[in-house]
Amino acid sequence: MNKTVNLDKNIYELVREHPEIANIMLELGFTDIVKPAMLNTAGRVMTITKGAALKKIDMNTIKQVFQEKGFEIIE
Repeated sequence: MNKTVNLDKNIYELVREHPEIANIMLELGFTDIVKPAMLNTAGRVMTITKGAALKKIDMNTIKQVFQEKGFEIIE
């Protein structure tokens, strides 16, 4: 199975498809979105791109980390 991260999908869907994404998000500084309550509420409307803008995390860094973890980025 090919591991992909579609930046247009919400974080809730991404974590359901690939549970390890939650740990990657935590490593990147998305501390709140990995909490079950936040994932089930805000995670349903929040994308990685929106979250990066909100948390002021560089998208190039996010893409690099996901690629290092074996994911292909879909924009």
